[in-house]
Amino acid sequence: MTIVCGIDLGSRSVKIAVMESSSEGLPPQLKRLERLDTIGFYREYGRKVQGKLAVDFKALGLPEVDCLVSTGYGRNTLEVAGGETIPELKAHVRGAIFQTGLKDFTLVDLGGQDSKIIAVKNGRMVDFQTNDKCAASSGRYLENMANVLGMTLEELGEHAADPVELNSTCAVFGESELIGKIVEGEPMPRLAAGVNETIVKRILPLLRSYTSDIIVFTGGVAHNKAVRELLREGTAKEVVVPREPQFNGAIGCAIYGFEELGEEED
Repeated sequence: MTIVCGIDLGSRSVKIAVMESSSEGLPPQLKRLERLDTIGFYREYGRKVQGKLAVDFKALGLPEVDCLVSTGYGRNTLEVAGGETIPELKAHVRGAIFQTGLKDFTLVDLGGQDSKIIAVKNGRMVDFQTNDKCAASSGRYLENMANVLGMTLEELGEHAADPVELNSTCAVFGESELIGKIVEGEPMPRLAAGVNETIVKRILPLLRSYTSDIIVFTGGVAHNKAVRELLREGTAKEVVVPREPQFNGAIGCAIYGFEELGEEED
């Protein structure tokens, strides 16, 4: 039995995927998924040792693993001790291929504070665009707007019809614009739909140069039902959401680990 752990050190949360392969010829199986608040993870389970992040896997209740691979926002500042670090794009492409079985698609990943769009052909990344300078098309933006509206993220994600037009392209100014619409008496369902529409409006121009008929949608924002619907309407393409969209990067790290151990075809 081979056990591999993939860690995605996100800006808002740390995702951990433990996978094992027990039979030759069979694909690895997910055994455990964990998501922890990033600050809490570093405070409770991590410490810096010789310039690297030493993770207390025993305290996390995780088993000893044969391979450890990490990626994510945090990899730019801390490399996980005892493991290999790979770029986010590579991790997310591998995770999406494993979860969907697709080899040709456009990957749209909207995370806590950044967004990634990746063209994948024949299982290989051929083009990409990333945005980590502004939170306006990320989960952080949705969290802030949901707070302004007094809604949960789940409630926000139920509204896609008849959206109020919101024009601000900045997350900070967007809050002020939304408050102005509330003062004008716009109904909450339209306001929520407008928030969801702004996410899609910001990424549609980036998708115009990508020709694939299939979009694989990952990241925490992929849990938002309304954004999925609006993305499908705005692109007129099939939108596929993997079973574990928020853990896609961590799963991709684990798959890369199996590849390095020679147990998964590249």
